[in-house]
Amino acid sequence: MRWQRAAGAVVLLVAAHAQKVTGQTPPPRDSGRKFEIVDNSFLVEEAFNQEARVFQNIFSWTFARDGEWDATFTQEWPLRGMTHQFSYTVPFARADGRTGISDVLVNYRYQLLRESARGPACAPRLSVIVPTGSTANGFGDGVAGLQVNVPFSKQFRDLYVHWNIGWTWHPRVALIGGGRESLTSPQVAASGIWSASPMFNAMLEAVVQFEETLEAGTRTITERIVTVSPGFRRGWNIGDRQIVVGAAVPVSFGESGRRTTLLTYFSYELPFGR
Repeated sequence: MRWQRAAGAVVLLVAAHAQKVTGQTPPPRDSGRKFEIVDNSFLVEEAFNQEARVFQNIFSWTFARDGEWDATFTQEWPLRGMTHQFSYTVPFARADGRTGISDVLVNYRYQLLRESARGPACAPRLSVIVPTGSTANGFGDGVAGLQVNVPFSKQFRDLYVHWNIGWTWHPRVALIGGGRESLTSPQVAASGIWSASPMFNAMLEAVVQFEETLEAGTRTITERIVTVSPGFRRGWNIGDRQIVVGAAVPVSFGESGRRTTLLTYFSYELPFGR
């Protein structure tokens, strides 16, 4: 299949350029296997900001059997140190035979808690949703919005556990016949990441989202969507740079039935201003 060939090409390309070199320094950990990959989950946010003078480029691509796909490009920048972080996310999609950009997210994240032997890391995020998508073509909601997410992360020997509580709000969605209505979509998520080796991790992520939408533009309906996603990630440290690739198979369950997709992931982390 096309998406299988594309995923294999990404993995082979990165592996061909990889070298065995020194790794990045992770935050303090409990006793157990060392994690060299610390901020590269797919669906569940990890509570670690970027280190000072290091920025990250993240590209993910989710393929469906019917030829539709969703992709995102994210860039994360520290603001002086790890306490404050700026990032943006640009989503692309192909649906109903059309391809376009959806609504862009501009993000700020604050490192509220650093991980310690007794407590988890916590880094709340506030995002502004910019209505850059074309609603006529089915991309985006056509109005500005806000998104809040509170992630926690804690290591238990060879297992990292992450959990999130989040909420998305669109305050002025247009109704057919006039007027506007507020839409909200809360979600909870959790993951377990097992360190088979410092640079290879097995992953299991789960997300429960309560998606509120307008039916025929006149009334709201709420659908619960449950997604379970097994996967893996593999990293290479190349001097003071890090490359991470990964793949997963998200399976979503909702009122519209079951949907299985293939998710591929690529991250390139490198220094700046040195």
